[in-house]
Amino acid sequence: MARQTLASRRAQLLALGRELFSTHAYDAISTDDIAQAAGISKGLLYHYFPGKRDYYVATVQSLADELLSLLTFAPDDDVQATLARTLEHFLDFIEANAAMYQALLRGGIGMDAEVNALVERVRRTVLERIQALFGLGDDPMMQLRLYGWLGFAEHTSLEWLAHHPVDRTRLMQLWLEQLVALSA
Repeated sequence: MARQTLASRRAQLLALGRELFSTHAYDAISTDDIAQAAGISKGLLYHYFPGKRDYYVATVQSLADELLSLLTFAPDDDVQATLARTLEHFLDFIEANAAMYQALLRGGIGMDAEVNALVERVRRTVLERIQALFGLGDDPMMQLRLYGWLGFAEHTSLEWLAHHPVDRTRLMQLWLEQLVALSA
């Protein structure tokens, strides 16, 4: 690797982490493997990340940040159009990151309490944004319903990634129908 800024090198290492942790079990990758794949010394890898677990958590955090940047709702927009656009972005994201997405939701490679908490924070943020979009307030029953819908969306997305039983349009339509019925 040519000399880079700290931010660009870190971003490059995180992109590599997505690739590595999507295709290899966490325990099957050593810091030597990561450094070799990145074309850097192990010492330089430790300069950016104190250890392999920190590297993995940072990789998952970068995925979470990207996903949340795609799942934004503008309160002034048409709710249906906003949801359709956002779900399209979500499907693009899970297709581009399918292996890592599947592993994270199925408790696969490298799962630990910090990663589980990160995944749960993403869920809660998405639910808060949906509640705000629909103007649903803080009703505990509605929060439970939305949490159930999110579980439904996650599980059907996993099934869709694994088998593609329907096309993207039909999957999005299913999610929208369920969410709109739930929020009515």
